[in-house]
Amino acid sequence: MNSMVTIDRHILEEERSVPGATGAFSDLLYNIALAGKIIHREVNRAGLVNLLGKTGDINVQGETVAKLDDYANDVLVNTLSQGGRVCVIGSEECENVIHPATVGPDAKYVVHFDPLDGSSNIDANVSIGTIFSISERVTPLNTTPTEADVLQPGTRMIGAGYIVYGSSTIMVYTTKKGTVNGFTLDPSVGEFLRSHQNIRTPERGKILSCNVGHAQYWEPAVERFIRSVQTEDKQKGTPYTLRYIGSLVADVHRNLLYGGIFLYPPNIRGSLHRGKLRLLYEANPLAMVVENAGGLASTGEGRVLDLQPTALHQRTPLYIGSKQDVLEIERLIRDQSPEERG
Repeated sequence: MNSMVTIDRHILEEERSVPGATGAFSDLLYNIALAGKIIHREVNRAGLVNLLGKTGDINVQGETVAKLDDYANDVLVNTLSQGGRVCVIGSEECENVIHPATVGPDAKYVVHFDPLDGSSNIDANVSIGTIFSISERVTPLNTTPTEADVLQPGTRMIGAGYIVYGSSTIMVYTTKKGTVNGFTLDPSVGEFLRSHQNIRTPERGKILSCNVGHAQYWEPAVERFIRSVQTEDKQKGTPYTLRYIGSLVADVHRNLLYGGIFLYPPNIRGSLHRGKLRLLYEANPLAMVVENAGGLASTGEGRVLDLQPTALHQRTPLYIGSKQDVLEIERLIRDQSPEERG
C-alpha cells in the first residue's frame, strides 16, 4: 500500500538506484523532514505556547518578523548544521549567508530555504509552509564557500521541495531524477507516509491564483490573460475559478495537484517593478518541483531556472503552474508593445 511507505524508506530506495551514492544527500533530506516535524508540532500549538504574533524585529526584506518565522529559521539552521554535510546556508530571513558551526571534510551541499512562507497568515490559521532547495558547491572542498556557491542558477539544483502545514502536513520533494512525490505526516506514528506518488500536473488548468487587488499595477498582457481565462471559449472551456490563499506554497501546491496558474507579476508603476518573490528561496525551488511534474515556471520572459542570480535576496516576477497556461501568458507578454511594458 502507498500509505505504508515512509519517507525514509522512499529516500533509501532512491539512494540505492544511484550508482556511487554515499548516503550524504539522503541524510540531508532526512534532516529536512525532521525539521518539518518539529515545525509542524509548534505550528499546531502556537497559540498555546506564545508563538503567535511578531517579534518586533524587521528582517532583510523589510518585513516584521513573526515569532514562528524566527522559530522555524532556528530549527532549520540547527538541523541542517548537524552531520557537517552542509557548507553554507541561505535563509530568506537572514541578510547574509550562514556558515554552519560544524563543517565536515566532505561538506559539499548548499541549502537555501524560506523557513515559513505565508507567515502573514499565521495568526489567522491559514496554511503556511517551508520551501527549500539543495545544490552542490562549485568551489573545492575544505575551502571557504564563495559567492559562486550561493548564487547558482536553478538548473544546478539537485533537489528541492516544500512542506505545507495545513489541514494536514505534507512534504513534497523532487530530485534530478525527475519524479515528484508527496508524503503526509501521520502524527499518531510520527512518520511522513507516501500519499502522492509520481505527481503530474495537468497540461492546462482551471484555477487562476493571483491578487487581483493589484491588477491596476500590472502590464496589459497580464490583464488580457486574466480576461481570457474568465471568458468561456472553445480552447479553455468554462471560465477559470479564482482561488487565492495568499500563501505562495499553499497556492502552488493546490495548483500542482489540480492544475492552474499562479501569477505574481511585476509592478510596472511602483517599487516592485522587478517582482516581489525571492528567486533563491521561493521561485527556484518551486519551479523545480512544478517542472519535474510537467508544469512550467517563467519570469514572463523566460524560464525561471535559467536565471543567473546576482544577489542573495534577488526578486523576480513569477508565473508558475500548468504548462499551456504559462506558455500563453508568455506569448501575451512577448507580443506587447514597448509602451505597454511601462
